[in-house]
Amino acid sequence: MDCVCNKFLNYYLRFNQNYAKTLNLLPVDENKTNGRDEIFSEKVKAGKRTYFFDVKSTRSNDYYLTITESKKRYNKDDEGFTYEKHKIFLYKEDFNKFLEALNTTVNHVKNELMPGVDFTQFDHPREEQAETSETKTSTVNTELKWD
Repeated sequence: MDCVCNKFLNYYLRFNQNYAKTLNLLPVDENKTNGRDEIFSEKVKAGKRTYFFDVKSTRSNDYYLTITESKKRYNKDDEGFTYEKHKIFLYKEDFNKFLEALNTTVNHVKNELMPGVDFTQFDHPREEQAETSETKTSTVNTELKWD
């Protein structure tokens, strides 16, 4: 009987995660956020890489950023694809220092090291990127699997 109840609960939770959270019914293995709710997310596709910029909250209602680089890699062992991920956690006290260093570094590359490059040639509107990626991935399963 317990097995049937657990299967039903898991089935129910997949379709109604928000309601289950309000009732505190999530099984331990499905509640991997540890109270860190995702507030906002942006995704940037860049060739074989995808960058995720996520705002998350702590249990004490403080906010921080996670910046994740995800690269699709061919796995020779099972002849499938895996995703290699690198993550940076950025806390509010470091936002300004991080942005300043990032801007300084990017400007140095643009103005000192590569002054002849027209960087606007790499600008693509987000909507255009989404349409292009939808067309390319319609026959490929690109679902990301997070740890």
